Amino acid sequence: MPTPRVLVVDDEPDLVEVLCAALRHEGWESRGAASGEEAVLECRGWEPDAVVLDMMLPGLDGMAVLARIHAEQPQVRVLFLTARDAVEDRIAGIEAGGDDYVTKPFSLQEVVVRLRRLLRRAQAADTSAAAVPAGALVLGDLVLVEQSREVLRGGIPVELSPTEFQLLRYLMQHPRQVLSKAQILDAVWSYDFGGQAHVVELYISYLRKKVDAGRPAMIHTVRGAGYLIKAPVT
Repeated sequence: MPTPRVLVVDDEPDLVEVLCAALRHEGWESRGAASGEEAVLECRGWEPDAVVLDMMLPGLDGMAVLARIHAEQPQVRVLFLTARDAVEDRIAGIEAGGDDYVTKPFSLQEVVVRLRRLLRRAQAADTSAAAVPAGALVLGDLVLVEQSREVLRGGIPVELSPTEFQLLRYLMQHPRQVLSKAQILDAVWSYDFGGQAHVVELYISYLRKKVDAGRPAMIHTVRGAGYLIKAPVT
């Protein structure tokens, strides 16, 4: 595996320096960014494997940075740093596409351990992708094969109706992106449903029962915004 690249984003220079030094001690490449705007540019040019991202950045905050990064590089793993204690804030970060979080103050070892886990999972996903047919959609242990219209979760077949298959395919084509009910209706049903967006809720429920049943959840509701799919943290 190539040497992992990790971008550290925080407006506290001393913290960035200490974190980068700890990551280099692990044998990883590391860079720092002091603002959200700088982080987006670094990701675009350097293409890191993971980003350690402060949620409370001035200007472009962590959630906005996450959205911009994943719009161009959805495979990048994101570990949030947050001084917030509210459970709702932590959940919001994960629901928006973050992979994990660490609450300040934290130990350097905790950050390293969590990053190592995220990078291991990314490598496992890449390895799994190499073992499936060309053109298949792969997200974590979930595989969708277009030609045979097969779906596998953890190697076990998942039986879906034609509409459920189309809905899952659309979600997997946009991993870690929040998709509104209107977007889903237009992409999956391809015609105006007369504002009956509850059909999306119904089919999302069907999918969850089949794809997530008895397993770590992959399909998430982002309150007031829509739905997203992402590999679970292992």
